Amino acid sequence: MNHDKPGVRNAVFTPVDTLARVDAVVRRLGDAIDLGLLADGEQLPGETDLAAQLGVSTVTLREALMALRQQGLVITRRGRGGGSFVTVPAGPAEDRLRARLSDWSTEELRDLADHWAAVSGAAARLAAQRTDPEDLRQLRRSLGELAEAEGTAARSRILGRFHVELAAAAQSPRLTREEVTFRGELGALLRLVLGEDEYLKDVVDRHRAVISAVHDGAGDLAGALAEQCVQTSMARLIELRLGYTDGERGPRLKEGSLEQQHPSRKRRSGSP
Repeated sequence: MNHDKPGVRNAVFTPVDTLARVDAVVRRLGDAIDLGLLADGEQLPGETDLAAQLGVSTVTLREALMALRQQGLVITRRGRGGGSFVTVPAGPAEDRLRARLSDWSTEELRDLADHWAAVSGAAARLAAQRTDPEDLRQLRRSLGELAEAEGTAARSRILGRFHVELAAAAQSPRLTREEVTFRGELGALLRLVLGEDEYLKDVVDRHRAVISAVHDGAGDLAGALAEQCVQTSMARLIELRLGYTDGERGPRLKEGSLEQQHPSRKRRSGSP
């Protein structure tokens, strides 16, 4: 069952970038299907309404739906009670996601990594300034769920939710909307780097350090750690895109981690 907040799911149908073409719509809807935000058998809004919600022309939408039908993610029925319906193929989702990843250029992925890191870093810095320690319970709860999550779909959903909650802790509606957009745009692809239990532990540890820095009111450290969380995951994704043989291992912190560079941090009362 999908326990995500309605606002996160509704982001699937918010306008795509004004310069986006057919592939942007295919990515948005395809990722939403693989993330489970759109359920198997669910009927999509009518073409006119869906095109308006996504901010594209009906011609663009029809081309996107055709591409999704070719991928086996949508079927269209004619006549009374007809329309376009979500259909989840029986094959492994990772195979479809790897094919979808190949549609991204490394330049696009790096640009997206820079943007996402900037937003997450700003959210963490503001959260450290504006959030009381007792208000971090939801972030800790999500991190606990991430550590215990089985399957890459659940892991990617929870990781995306963590970053949305971090922006919400910053009390910034605009940053929160940006994180929701990243989640809809990129969330499914992160499944490709979250399948390894060892790396999942690394992800959890990194995000736990973010919570600790926010709890301590160490805004600069929190921001730097949040940026590093994003850049590390995106670096692994770019390695997969490039087809590196060691892409499964992913990058590690250089000697002298951010925590080591900031040995003294003034803590707030209480413990994280």
